[in-house]
Amino acid sequence: MTKTTGTAVTRRSILKTTATAALISAVRTAFPSGAFAAAAGPEVKGLKLGYIALTDSAPLIIAKEKGLFDKFGLTEVEVLKQASWGATRDNLVLGGAANGIDGAHILTPMPYLMSTGKVTQNNVPVPMAILARLNLDSQGISVAKEYAATGVQRDASKLKEAFAAKKAAGNEIKVAMTFPGGTHDLWIRYWLAAGGINPDTDVSTIVVPPPQMVANMKVGNMDAFCVGEPWNEQLVNQGIGFTACTTGELWKGHPEKALGVRSEWTEQNPNAAKALLMAVMEAQMWADSMDNKEEMSAILGKRQWFNVPPKDVAGRLKGTINYGNGRVVESSGLEMKFWKDHASYPFKSHDAWFLTENVRWGKFAPDTDIKALVDKVNREDIWRAAAKDLGLAAADIPTSTSRGVETFFDGKVFDPENPKAYLDSLTIKAGA
Repeated sequence: MTKTTGTAVTRRSILKTTATAALISAVRTAFPSGAFAAAAGPEVKGLKLGYIALTDSAPLIIAKEKGLFDKFGLTEVEVLKQASWGATRDNLVLGGAANGIDGAHILTPMPYLMSTGKVTQNNVPVPMAILARLNLDSQGISVAKEYAATGVQRDASKLKEAFAAKKAAGNEIKVAMTFPGGTHDLWIRYWLAAGGINPDTDVSTIVVPPPQMVANMKVGNMDAFCVGEPWNEQLVNQGIGFTACTTGELWKGHPEKALGVRSEWTEQNPNAAKALLMAVMEAQMWADSMDNKEEMSAILGKRQWFNVPPKDVAGRLKGTINYGNGRVVESSGLEMKFWKDHASYPFKSHDAWFLTENVRWGKFAPDTDIKALVDKVNREDIWRAAAKDLGLAAADIPTSTSRGVETFFDGKVFDPENPKAYLDSLTIKAGA
């Protein structure tokens, strides 16, 4: 779509708006009424999108609540709560036409695990496409109150002695994550391994759906867990445990959830895929404005979405972290990013890291062609096409599919051009 004015829609111009009417008005300044309609419209009026009750699903919920799907011709989009990531997978396998879903707010590795048949029934591949990243940062690693005296924070080694003593007494050490091979699994494994704790032999990893984490820790079913917000914050608010660290402290600006859609749907509906992206991208811009955080917390807290007190959402959404162990950090810079720092763009280099970590832990074979798999699933080209149609400023569109070399809190370095060197630098890994 060609811009009809000389003014690009910039992130700054949209973040200044606090009301939906003002937001839409800002976009219409660059795109007079009917500009999108004049182009080829979406092939379908809607699709079924799944989400888990996690703050990083906000772009889908805000796009629905603020009428942004409607704005781009997708007037029949359904945003449907999923009970777990396993349920998300199963419904994506079914597809929207068979009473499942067409796409979802999803853990970034899942479209790769599904496309290769690693996590599907009978290992049947279900081709998936990643159209956008939904957020950066703001997951948490929380620990049961009984370990408060260890002083554990970013350095997991402080748990080593306590875990060993509990294990020697005949008790199982249970560490929960949300899906094998998913982001939370990889964050907690990285954290433990960096502290000299082998997640495959020193502890037992268990799968717990995000909304059930707090209740399970309350009754003593786990020693630690990794999950997204608002569940770490709720744990602290209820006085059940504490946050050792946020994942942004392990890798600041790290990628997290993605917008994953069945490849079949994307290929059959290329214009609708772009319309979907444009709605989600505008929602991400709105969600990133600090002026909108209170309203967003109230929206997400609604019974139909998360069914939690807005205060469980608001704090960390704004970057205020109450760790629950006497530490409170305001303006941490670790708030969830939805748009700034190119949060929406699905860098291929980031997907390469997730695949490399899943090679590390045995989910993918060592000889996996990481680049070829990323090129197959990651559809950043559709993101760029949507960005062009939205008239985004050049500064909001990355010039490369790689963000380059990434450095982690323990000094490890990941060069997306040389994943093997990264793997070789790691001491604790599957089979080592």
